[in-house]
Amino acid sequence: MSIINKKARFQYQFLEEYIAGIQLLGTEVKSIRQNRANITESFCQIKNGELYSINMYIAEYQLGINHKSKRERKLLLTKKELMRIEKKLKEPGFTIIPTKLFFNDKGYAKVQIFLSKGKKIYDKREFIRKRDLLREEKFNNF
Repeated sequence: MSIINKKARFQYQFLEEYIAGIQLLGTEVKSIRQNRANITESFCQIKNGELYSINMYIAEYQLGINHKSKRERKLLLTKKELMRIEKKLKEPGFTIIPTKLFFNDKGYAKVQIFLSKGKKIYDKREFIRKRDLLREEKFNNF
C-alpha cells in the first residue's frame, strides 16, 4: 500500500533518488494507513538546514484529536544527503519532488523523493508521442 504521485514523471526529469523518513503525528499515520493522503501538489524546501515537505495533504482522522491537513512536515535525511541536496538546489531549475509515500518493513512512514528538473513543453510532447506509439503497437499485435 503506497500513495504515488503519477503526474511527477510527466512533468519532471528525475536525476537523484532519496528515501527519507517523515515526522508525523499519530492521527496522520492512521490516515495514511487508510490511504487518505495526496502528494500530487507537494514539493520540498530546505529551511534552516532541514528539509520540509510542503503542501502534502493528509486527511483528518475521523476519531481523536486531529492535525492540520496541509501542514509542513519535516523529512529526515542524513546530514551528508542534506548537504548534497542543498548544493544542487542552488543551481537554477532544480527542485525536490516527492513521488511515493509508503511504509517500510518495520512500519515506518517513508517518502521517496527525487532531485529533479522541470521538463520543457517539447519534452512533454515527445513523452506523449512515445506513449501513444507503444499503445498502438500493443493494440496492433493483438
